Amino acid sequence: MVHRGVVYRAADLNRITILARNNRIMTNIKGPAIFLAQFMGDEAPFNSLDGICKYMADLGYKGVQIPTWDSRLIDLEKCATSETYADELKGKIGEHGLEITELASHLQGQLVATHPAYQKMYEGFAPAEVAGNAKATQEWAVQQMKWNAKASKNLGITAHPTFPGALLWPYLYPWPQRPAGLVEEAFGELARRWTPILNVFDECGVDCAYELHPGEDLFDGTSFERFLEATDNHERVTINYDPSHFVLQCLDYLQFIDIYHERISAYHVKDAEFNPTGRQGVYSGYAGWADRAGRFRSLGDGQVDFKGIFSKLSQYGYDGWAVLEWECAIKSSAQGAAEGAPFITEHLIEVTEKAFDDFADAGFDAAANRKILGLG
Repeated sequence: MVHRGVVYRAADLNRITILARNNRIMTNIKGPAIFLAQFMGDEAPFNSLDGICKYMADLGYKGVQIPTWDSRLIDLEKCATSETYADELKGKIGEHGLEITELASHLQGQLVATHPAYQKMYEGFAPAEVAGNAKATQEWAVQQMKWNAKASKNLGITAHPTFPGALLWPYLYPWPQRPAGLVEEAFGELARRWTPILNVFDECGVDCAYELHPGEDLFDGTSFERFLEATDNHERVTINYDPSHFVLQCLDYLQFIDIYHERISAYHVKDAEFNPTGRQGVYSGYAGWADRAGRFRSLGDGQVDFKGIFSKLSQYGYDGWAVLEWECAIKSSAQGAAEGAPFITEHLIEVTEKAFDDFADAGFDAAANRKILGLG
Protein backbone atom coordinates (compact mmCIF):
# COMPACT_ATOMS: atom_id res chain seq x y z
CA MET A 1 0.00 0.00 0.00
CA VAL A 2 1.21 3.53 -0.79
CA HIS A 3 0.28 6.52 1.42
CA ARG A 4 1.76 10.05 1.13
CA GLY A 5 4.50 8.66 -1.12
CA VAL A 6 5.49 5.91 1.35
CA VAL A 7 5.19 2.21 0.50
CA TYR A 8 3.93 0.20 3.47
CA ARG A 9 4.44 -3.52 3.87
CA ALA A 10 1.71 -5.74 5.28
CA ALA A 11 3.61 -5.86 8.57
CA ASP A 12 3.37 -2.08 8.84
CA LEU A 13 -0.39 -2.02 8.66
CA ASN A 14 -0.80 -2.73 12.36
CA ARG A 15 0.43 0.85 12.93
CA ILE A 16 -2.04 2.37 10.50
CA THR A 17 -5.80 2.38 10.75
CA ILE A 18 -7.76 2.06 7.55
CA LEU A 19 -11.26 3.36 8.03
CA ALA A 20 -13.25 1.49 5.40
CA ARG A 21 -16.24 3.70 5.95
CA ASN A 22 -14.61 6.79 4.51
CA ASN A 23 -11.53 5.30 2.81
CA ARG A 24 -9.21 7.44 4.97
CA ILE A 25 -5.92 6.49 6.60
CA MET A 26 -5.11 7.84 10.06
CA THR A 27 -1.54 8.06 11.31
CA ASN A 28 0.27 9.16 14.43
CA ILE A 29 1.80 12.64 14.53
CA LYS A 30 5.43 12.69 15.67
CA GLY A 31 6.66 14.86 18.51
CA PRO A 32 7.37 16.80 20.54
CA ALA A 33 9.86 18.84 18.52
CA ILE A 34 11.09 22.42 18.60
CA PHE A 35 12.29 25.05 16.11
CA LEU A 36 15.68 26.26 17.29
CA ALA A 37 15.72 29.70 15.61
CA GLN A 38 14.25 31.68 18.50
CA PHE A 39 16.55 30.09 21.06
CA MET A 40 19.99 30.61 19.55
CA GLY A 41 22.15 33.20 21.32
CA ASP A 42 25.66 34.29 22.21
CA GLU A 43 25.92 32.40 25.50
CA ALA A 44 26.07 28.70 26.32
CA PRO A 45 24.18 26.46 25.89
CA PHE A 46 22.46 28.43 23.13
CA ASN A 47 25.53 29.20 21.01
CA SER A 48 26.39 25.70 19.76
CA LEU A 49 24.70 22.67 18.24
CA ASP A 50 25.73 20.32 21.05
CA GLY A 51 24.74 22.79 23.74
CA ILE A 52 21.26 23.55 22.47
CA CYS A 53 20.55 19.92 21.56
CA LYS A 54 21.39 18.77 25.07
CA TYR A 55 19.24 21.57 26.50
CA MET A 56 16.22 20.63 24.40
CA ALA A 57 16.66 16.89 24.92
CA ASP A 58 16.73 17.41 28.67
CA LEU A 59 13.37 19.22 28.37
CA GLY A 60 11.85 16.16 26.70
CA TYR A 61 11.97 17.06 23.01
CA LYS A 62 12.50 14.29 20.48
CA GLY A 63 13.19 16.39 17.40
CA VAL A 64 14.71 19.72 16.37
CA GLN A 65 13.98 21.88 13.35
CA ILE A 66 17.20 23.50 12.10
CA PRO A 67 17.30 27.09 10.76
CA THR A 68 19.79 26.82 7.92
CA TRP A 69 20.85 30.46 8.07
CA ASP A 70 22.68 29.79 11.36
CA SER A 71 26.14 28.41 10.60
CA ARG A 72 26.58 27.33 14.24
CA LEU A 73 24.00 24.64 13.57
CA ILE A 74 24.71 23.56 10.00
CA ASP A 75 27.04 24.14 7.06
CA LEU A 76 24.31 24.26 4.44
CA GLU A 77 26.48 24.00 1.35
CA LYS A 78 28.42 21.07 2.80
CA CYS A 79 25.22 19.31 3.81
CA ALA A 80 23.90 19.77 0.25
CA THR A 81 27.04 18.43 -1.38
CA SER A 82 28.30 15.78 1.05
CA GLU A 83 26.29 12.79 2.20
CA THR A 84 29.11 12.06 4.64
CA TYR A 85 28.65 15.43 6.32
CA ALA A 86 24.86 14.92 6.41
CA ASP A 87 25.30 11.53 8.09
CA GLU A 88 27.72 13.04 10.60
CA LEU A 89 25.27 15.83 11.39
CA LYS A 90 22.45 13.35 11.96
CA GLY A 91 24.75 11.27 14.14
CA LYS A 92 25.84 14.25 16.22
CA ILE A 93 22.24 15.23 16.89
CA GLY A 94 21.27 11.60 17.41
CA GLU A 95 23.78 11.34 20.26
CA HIS A 96 21.37 13.53 22.22
CA GLY A 97 18.42 11.28 21.42
CA LEU A 98 17.08 13.76 18.87
CA GLU A 99 16.10 13.65 15.20
CA ILE A 100 16.21 16.44 12.65
CA THR A 101 12.55 17.05 11.83
CA GLU A 102 13.12 19.51 8.99
CA LEU A 103 15.52 22.15 7.80
CA ALA A 104 13.97 25.62 7.64
CA SER A 105 14.90 28.59 5.44
CA HIS A 106 12.50 31.41 6.24
CA LEU A 107 15.11 34.16 5.91
CA GLN A 108 16.51 32.88 2.63
CA GLY A 109 13.07 32.21 1.17
CA GLN A 110 12.04 35.77 2.02
CA LEU A 111 14.77 37.08 -0.26
CA VAL A 112 13.68 35.12 -3.33
CA ALA A 113 11.13 37.90 -3.85
CA THR A 114 11.49 41.24 -2.08
CA HIS A 115 9.72 44.52 -2.78
CA PRO A 116 12.21 47.43 -2.90
CA ALA A 117 10.44 49.06 0.06
CA TYR A 118 11.78 46.28 2.30
CA GLN A 119 15.19 45.71 0.73
CA LYS A 120 17.09 47.72 3.33
CA MET A 121 15.24 46.08 6.23
CA TYR A 122 16.14 42.60 4.94
CA GLU A 123 19.85 43.25 4.45
CA GLY A 124 20.67 41.40 7.65
CA PHE A 125 19.21 38.20 6.23
CA ALA A 126 22.00 37.79 3.67
CA PRO A 127 25.82 38.05 3.64
CA ALA A 128 27.32 41.54 3.79
CA GLU A 129 28.88 41.14 0.34
CA VAL A 130 25.46 41.26 -1.35
CA ALA A 131 24.02 44.06 0.78
CA GLY A 132 22.44 46.80 -1.32
CA ASN A 133 22.53 44.69 -4.49
CA ALA A 134 19.02 43.38 -5.13
CA LYS A 135 20.04 41.09 -8.01
CA ALA A 136 22.95 39.55 -6.12
CA THR A 137 20.78 39.09 -3.03
CA GLN A 138 18.12 37.25 -4.99
CA GLU A 139 20.69 35.02 -6.71
CA TRP A 140 22.17 34.18 -3.31
CA ALA A 141 18.71 33.31 -1.98
CA VAL A 142 17.91 31.07 -4.96
CA GLN A 143 21.16 29.15 -4.48
CA GLN A 144 20.41 28.81 -0.77
CA MET A 145 17.00 27.34 -1.51
CA LYS A 146 18.43 24.80 -3.94
CA TRP A 147 21.00 23.78 -1.34
CA ASN A 148 18.20 23.42 1.20
CA ALA A 149 16.44 20.97 -1.10
CA LYS A 150 19.58 18.91 -1.65
CA ALA A 151 20.58 19.03 2.03
CA SER A 152 17.11 17.81 3.02
CA LYS A 153 17.46 14.91 0.60
CA ASN A 154 20.86 13.98 2.02
CA LEU A 155 19.37 14.00 5.51
CA GLY A 156 16.41 11.85 4.47
CA ILE A 157 13.91 14.63 5.13
CA THR A 158 10.80 15.06 2.97
CA ALA A 159 9.42 18.50 3.96
CA HIS A 160 11.01 21.93 4.19
CA PRO A 161 9.36 25.00 5.86
CA THR A 162 10.16 28.38 4.31
CA PHE A 163 8.77 31.78 3.32
CA PRO A 164 7.79 32.62 -0.26
CA GLY A 165 8.77 36.30 -0.14
CA ALA A 166 6.58 39.18 -1.28
CA LEU A 167 6.28 41.57 -4.20
CA LEU A 168 2.69 42.61 -3.54
CA TRP A 169 2.52 43.07 0.23
CA PRO A 170 2.68 46.91 0.22
CA TYR A 171 -0.53 46.87 -1.83
CA LEU A 172 -2.49 44.49 0.41
CA TYR A 173 -5.21 47.05 1.18
CA PRO A 174 -7.05 48.14 -1.98
CA TRP A 175 -6.51 51.86 -1.46
CA PRO A 176 -5.42 53.63 -3.50
CA GLN A 177 -7.13 51.51 -6.10
CA ARG A 178 -4.76 48.91 -7.51
CA PRO A 179 -4.10 49.04 -11.26
CA ALA A 180 -5.77 46.27 -13.23
CA GLY A 181 -3.47 43.25 -13.57
CA LEU A 182 -1.14 44.19 -10.68
CA VAL A 183 -2.06 41.16 -8.57
CA GLU A 184 -1.82 38.77 -11.50
CA GLU A 185 1.57 40.15 -12.53
CA ALA A 186 2.93 39.78 -8.99
CA PHE A 187 1.85 36.15 -8.64
CA GLY A 188 3.08 35.39 -12.11
CA GLU A 189 6.52 36.74 -11.26
CA LEU A 190 6.53 34.94 -7.91
CA ALA A 191 5.81 31.67 -9.72
CA ARG A 192 8.52 32.36 -12.31
CA ARG A 193 11.08 32.83 -9.56
CA TRP A 194 10.03 29.80 -7.54
CA THR A 195 9.35 27.23 -10.25
CA PRO A 196 13.03 26.41 -10.95
CA ILE A 197 13.54 26.04 -7.19
CA LEU A 198 10.47 23.85 -6.86
CA ASN A 199 11.77 21.65 -9.65
CA VAL A 200 14.93 21.03 -7.65
CA PHE A 201 12.81 20.18 -4.62
CA ASP A 202 10.88 17.75 -6.79
CA GLU A 203 14.08 16.11 -8.02
CA CYS A 204 15.09 15.69 -4.38
CA GLY A 205 11.71 14.30 -3.29
CA VAL A 206 11.14 17.15 -0.82
CA ASP A 207 8.00 19.25 -0.30
CA CYS A 208 8.46 23.02 -0.14
CA ALA A 209 6.19 23.93 2.79
CA TYR A 210 5.35 27.62 2.64
CA GLU A 211 4.40 29.24 5.93
CA LEU A 212 1.34 31.39 5.22
CA HIS A 213 2.34 34.54 7.05
CA PRO A 214 1.59 38.28 7.00
CA GLY A 215 4.38 40.04 5.15
CA GLU A 216 4.39 37.27 2.53
CA ASP A 217 2.35 37.24 -0.66
CA LEU A 218 1.06 33.85 0.54
CA PHE A 219 -0.72 34.63 3.81
CA ASP A 220 -4.08 32.80 3.65
CA GLY A 221 -5.92 30.15 1.68
CA THR A 222 -6.93 32.32 -1.26
CA SER A 223 -3.43 33.71 -1.79
CA PHE A 224 -2.02 30.17 -1.53
CA GLU A 225 -4.48 29.08 -4.22
CA ARG A 226 -3.35 31.95 -6.48
CA PHE A 227 0.25 30.83 -6.18
CA LEU A 228 -0.65 27.18 -6.66
CA GLU A 229 -2.49 28.04 -9.87
CA ALA A 230 0.40 30.24 -11.06
CA THR A 231 2.82 27.31 -10.60
CA ASP A 232 0.49 25.01 -12.56
CA ASN A 233 -0.41 23.13 -9.36
CA HIS A 234 3.19 22.15 -8.74
CA GLU A 235 3.32 18.96 -6.71
CA ARG A 236 5.90 20.35 -4.28
CA VAL A 237 3.91 23.47 -3.32
CA THR A 238 2.72 22.63 0.17
CA ILE A 239 1.95 24.35 3.48
CA ASN A 240 3.71 24.73 6.80
CA TYR A 241 0.54 24.92 8.91
CA ASP A 242 0.74 27.55 11.67
CA PRO A 243 -2.60 28.45 13.30
CA SER A 244 -1.24 31.50 15.12
CA HIS A 245 -1.16 33.59 11.94
CA PHE A 246 -4.74 32.64 11.18
CA VAL A 247 -5.99 33.68 14.63
CA LEU A 248 -4.57 37.15 14.00
CA GLN A 249 -6.46 37.26 10.69
CA CYS A 250 -9.73 35.97 12.23
CA LEU A 251 -9.54 33.04 9.78
CA ASP A 252 -11.16 29.68 10.60
CA TYR A 253 -8.00 27.65 11.15
CA LEU A 254 -9.87 24.37 11.73
CA GLN A 255 -11.86 24.59 8.51
CA PHE A 256 -8.57 25.47 6.81
CA ILE A 257 -7.39 21.93 7.60
CA ASP A 258 -10.56 20.50 6.09
CA ILE A 259 -9.90 22.42 2.88
CA TYR A 260 -6.12 22.13 2.50
CA HIS A 261 -5.09 19.00 4.45
CA GLU A 262 -3.74 17.32 1.33
CA ARG A 263 -1.20 20.14 0.96
CA ILE A 264 -0.08 20.32 4.62
CA SER A 265 3.37 18.77 4.99
CA ALA A 266 4.72 20.54 8.11
CA TYR A 267 3.21 21.91 11.32
CA HIS A 268 4.32 24.71 13.65
CA VAL A 269 2.62 24.41 17.03
CA LYS A 270 2.25 28.07 17.96
CA ASP A 271 -0.35 29.90 20.05
CA ALA A 272 -1.89 33.35 19.65
CA GLU A 273 -4.75 35.52 20.85
CA PHE A 274 -6.89 38.23 19.30
CA ASN A 275 -8.53 40.71 21.69
CA PRO A 276 -9.99 43.66 19.76
CA THR A 277 -11.13 46.73 21.66
CA GLY A 278 -12.85 50.01 20.90
CA ARG A 279 -9.42 51.43 20.12
CA GLN A 280 -7.74 48.78 17.97
CA GLY A 281 -8.37 45.70 15.91
CA VAL A 282 -6.48 43.70 13.29
CA TYR A 283 -4.09 46.53 12.35
CA SER A 284 -3.41 47.59 15.98
CA GLY A 285 -2.28 51.13 15.21
CA TYR A 286 1.49 50.44 15.04
CA ALA A 287 1.58 49.14 18.63
CA GLY A 288 4.42 46.93 19.87
CA TRP A 289 3.79 43.21 20.24
CA ALA A 290 2.79 43.28 23.91
CA ASP A 291 0.16 45.97 23.24
CA ARG A 292 -1.37 44.64 20.04
CA ALA A 293 -4.91 43.28 19.84
CA GLY A 294 -3.45 40.24 18.10
CA ARG A 295 -0.29 38.81 19.60
CA PHE A 296 1.60 35.53 19.78
CA ARG A 297 1.62 33.61 23.05
CA SER A 298 3.35 30.62 24.60
CA LEU A 299 1.55 27.31 24.22
CA GLY A 300 -1.61 27.19 26.31
CA ASP A 301 -1.69 30.91 27.00
CA GLY A 302 -3.56 31.88 23.83
CA GLN A 303 -6.83 31.02 22.15
CA VAL A 304 -5.85 28.29 19.68
CA ASP A 305 -7.91 25.09 19.91
CA PHE A 306 -5.04 22.61 19.75
CA LYS A 307 -7.26 19.64 20.61
CA GLY A 308 -9.25 20.40 17.49
CA ILE A 309 -6.12 20.82 15.38
CA PHE A 310 -4.43 17.60 16.51
CA SER A 311 -7.70 15.73 16.01
CA LYS A 312 -8.16 17.01 12.46
CA LEU A 313 -4.54 16.47 11.44
CA SER A 314 -4.68 12.91 12.80
CA GLN A 315 -8.02 12.32 11.07
CA TYR A 316 -6.60 13.40 7.72
CA GLY A 317 -3.43 11.33 8.02
CA TYR A 318 -0.79 13.98 8.78
CA ASP A 319 2.22 11.88 9.79
CA GLY A 320 4.86 14.59 10.14
CA TRP A 321 6.22 16.36 13.20
CA ALA A 322 4.51 18.70 15.65
CA VAL A 323 7.16 21.41 16.04
CA LEU A 324 6.94 24.14 18.66
CA GLU A 325 7.72 27.59 17.28
CA TRP A 326 7.99 29.70 20.40
CA GLU A 327 7.15 33.39 20.20
CA CYS A 328 5.62 35.34 23.07
CA ALA A 329 5.79 39.01 24.08
CA ILE A 330 5.17 38.21 27.75
CA LYS A 331 6.63 34.87 28.85
CA SER A 332 10.34 34.01 28.78
CA SER A 333 11.71 31.64 26.19
CA ALA A 334 13.07 29.35 28.92
CA GLN A 335 9.62 28.90 30.44
CA GLY A 336 8.04 28.60 26.99
CA ALA A 337 10.44 25.84 25.97
CA ALA A 338 10.04 23.97 29.26
CA GLU A 339 6.25 24.04 29.01
CA GLY A 340 6.17 23.24 25.31
CA ALA A 341 7.33 19.62 25.33
CA PRO A 342 4.72 18.33 27.81
CA PHE A 343 2.02 20.46 26.16
CA ILE A 344 2.62 18.87 22.76
CA THR A 345 2.96 15.40 24.28
CA GLU A 346 -0.41 15.75 25.99
CA HIS A 347 -2.03 16.62 22.64
CA LEU A 348 -0.50 13.81 20.59
CA ILE A 349 -3.13 11.26 19.62
CA GLU A 350 -2.44 7.54 19.44
CA VAL A 351 -4.82 6.77 16.61
CA THR A 352 -7.20 3.86 16.99
CA GLU A 353 -6.43 0.59 15.26
CA LYS A 354 -10.04 -0.50 15.13
CA ALA A 355 -13.51 0.98 14.86
CA PHE A 356 -15.11 1.59 18.25
CA ASP A 357 -18.19 -0.43 17.26
CA ASP A 358 -16.32 -3.49 15.97
CA PHE A 359 -17.85 -5.46 18.84
CA ALA A 360 -21.16 -5.30 16.98
CA ASP A 361 -19.77 -6.43 13.62
CA ALA A 362 -22.16 -9.03 12.18
CA GLY A 363 -19.57 -10.23 9.68
CA PHE A 364 -21.91 -10.12 6.69
CA ASP A 365 -20.58 -10.90 3.22
CA ALA A 366 -21.45 -9.36 -0.16
CA ALA A 367 -24.42 -11.66 -0.70
CA ALA A 368 -25.85 -10.77 2.71
CA ASN A 369 -25.45 -7.06 1.94
CA ARG A 370 -27.46 -7.48 -1.25
CA LYS A 371 -30.23 -9.19 0.71
CA ILE A 372 -30.28 -6.34 3.23
CA LEU A 373 -30.76 -3.91 0.33
CA GLY A 374 -33.58 -6.03 -1.08
CA LEU A 375 -31.57 -6.92 -4.16
CA GLY A 376 -32.07 -10.67 -3.88
